[in-house]
Amino acid sequence: MTGRWTRGALFLAGAALAAAALAGTAAARVHARGAAAAKTVNVGFIYSKTGGLAAFGQEEYDGFRAGLAYTKGKCGGYTINPTFIDDATDPATAVSAFKSLVGQGITIIGGTDSSGIAGQLAPLAAQNNVLYISGAAAADAITGLNRNTFRAGRQTLQDVIDAANIFPPKSTGKKVVVFAEDTAFGAGNVSAVQLIFGRKGHSVSKILSPFGAADLTPYAQQLKNSNADAAFVAWANTTNAAAMWQSLQQQGVSQKMTIITGLANRESYDSIGPLVQGVTLLSHYVYQAPHNAANTYMVKWLAKNKLGVPNLFTPDGFVTAQMMCRAVAKGGTSTSSQISALEGWQFLAPKGKQRIRPQDHAMLQPMFQVQLVPGKGGHYVVKVLKTISAGNVQPPVTPFK
Repeated sequence: MTGRWTRGALFLAGAALAAAALAGTAAARVHARGAAAAKTVNVGFIYSKTGGLAAFGQEEYDGFRAGLAYTKGKCGGYTINPTFIDDATDPATAVSAFKSLVGQGITIIGGTDSSGIAGQLAPLAAQNNVLYISGAAAADAITGLNRNTFRAGRQTLQDVIDAANIFPPKSTGKKVVVFAEDTAFGAGNVSAVQLIFGRKGHSVSKILSPFGAADLTPYAQQLKNSNADAAFVAWANTTNAAAMWQSLQQQGVSQKMTIITGLANRESYDSIGPLVQGVTLLSHYVYQAPHNAANTYMVKWLAKNKLGVPNLFTPDGFVTAQMMCRAVAKGGTSTSSQISALEGWQFLAPKGKQRIRPQDHAMLQPMFQVQLVPGKGGHYVVKVLKTISAGNVQPPVTPFK
C-alpha cells in the first residue's frame, strides 16, 4: 500500500514537473515572440507614387528598398518594417498621411520628393517629436528647420555652388535669369542663385511658369527676349520637362545665351542633349561616377530585381534606409537618442563619403560635373568629367531656429 502510494506520488510529481517544464517552454516561446516583436521598428515612407513627381518617387522607393536590403542585419538587432504611402505629389495628402502614421505610433518617417511637401512635414516632426528624414526634396529651407528633421539628399545651394564653379569663374556683371516653375523648388533656386551668383557680381532675375503648364512657349519667348547672358534652368516636373526643353529649342534659346543646368533623369537626356553640346552640367548623381561598395550593391540589387540602373534620386532612398538603420542601431527607440546618433555621422553612401552636419543637419556629400554626348542610335549618354568633394560644395551653416 505504501509502495503504491509512493509510486503514485512520484508519478504525480513527475507529471507536475513535466507540466511545469511545458509551461516554462510555452512562456519562453511567448517571451521570445515578444522580444522579436519589440525588435521590429515600424517606419513610414511617404513618396510620390502618382502625380507630377511620380518618376522621382519611383526612384526613391526603389532606392529605399535596396537600402533596406543593404542594411539588413546591421541595425543593432532591429528589423525595419516600412509602411509605404502615396502622397500623390499633394501637400494635403502628405500631411494627412504623416498624421495617420504618427497616430499609429510610428516615430520614424522618411521620404517625399517635393520641397513644398517636405516644408509642411518637417514642422509636424518637431510638434510630434518624431524623426523625419526628407528624401529628394531640395529646398534649402529644410536644412536647419528643426532638430527632428534630417535630409537624405542634396540641397539647392549644393547644386548652385557646383554650377557657379562651372560658369566662367572670373566673369562678373553678367545677366542671369532663373528659368523654373513657380514652386518651392523654383523659389529655392532663385534664392540660391541670387546668393551665390550675386556674390560674384552677376545680376539675377527670374521667369517662373505655373507647375505642370502644358504650353511653355510664352515663357520660352520671355527667356529668349530677356537679353540674358545665361539661363539657369531648374526643372523638377517630369511630366512636362520634355515639352519645356523643346520650347527652348524651338525658340533658339541656346543660341542666344549660355544654358546652366543640372543633369536630370535619364529620360531627359535626348531632350536636353542637343541644347547643351559641349556644356558642362552639374550633377547630383549618375551611377557611372562613384566607385564604391554601396553604389555597386545598389546597382546590382536593381539589376537583380529587374529595375534597370539607378536614376537621379535612387541614392536618396537608399540613404534614407541607411539613416533609419543607424538611428535604431545606436539610438534604439528613443527619438532623442536617434537624433544624437545621426548628428555628425559620417558614412559610405552610393555617392561616396557623406556626413551629417550636426549644426543644421545639412547632408555634406560629393557632387559631379558631366556632359551629354551623342551615343548610339541618336541617343545621348553621360560622360563623367569630375567629382567635386563634399568640402567644396558645403552650403552655409543655418543654425536651428
